[in-house]
Amino acid sequence: MKEFKNKVKLRKLNIADKTILAKLLNNKNIWDNLRNRIPYPYEEKDAEMFIRLIEKDKFQRIFAIEFSKKFCGVIGLMLMQDVYEKSAELGYWIGEPFWGKGIATESVRLITDYGFNKLNLLRIYAGVFEYNIASMKVLEKNGFLKEGVFKKAVFKNGEICDEHRYYKLNPQKNISLY
Repeated sequence: MKEFKNKVKLRKLNIADKTILAKLLNNKNIWDNLRNRIPYPYEEKDAEMFIRLIEKDKFQRIFAIEFSKKFCGVIGLMLMQDVYEKSAELGYWIGEPFWGKGIATESVRLITDYGFNKLNLLRIYAGVFEYNIASMKVLEKNGFLKEGVFKKAVFKNGEICDEHRYYKLNPQKNISLY
């Protein structure tokens, strides 16, 4: 397992990633699980605009995911503000050729550790569309707990569905739930 973990790395996105990012993300199977602000079809100009945008945004921490030194997806934490400043929303996607290899599970572990240890977050959460069972399993493998189900909260592809909300608290902060 240690050998596998060393094959998954998070790094800064750079403009050289735009071609492979666009190629992998221009996939309806991935887009069906993402928010609508991500365009579909996804083109290289969209990837370039995204990379340039995240270079400037102080409230996001978004990284390229590499597996065996190959770009295979994106993962990030969107830092909340105001009274929620110790929380972040987690989002990620993996290119379809890399599905089923445990890359998402390891990437979520890495970004969660980063959020808790480097960003000093108390809480990380993620929303998952009701039909994305694989993503729910990734979160559960990383110790995320289901906080609840937001009934009929998502409108995607002309359909209304539930959003399952998962969370994890920083174990080093000794947070009492009661």
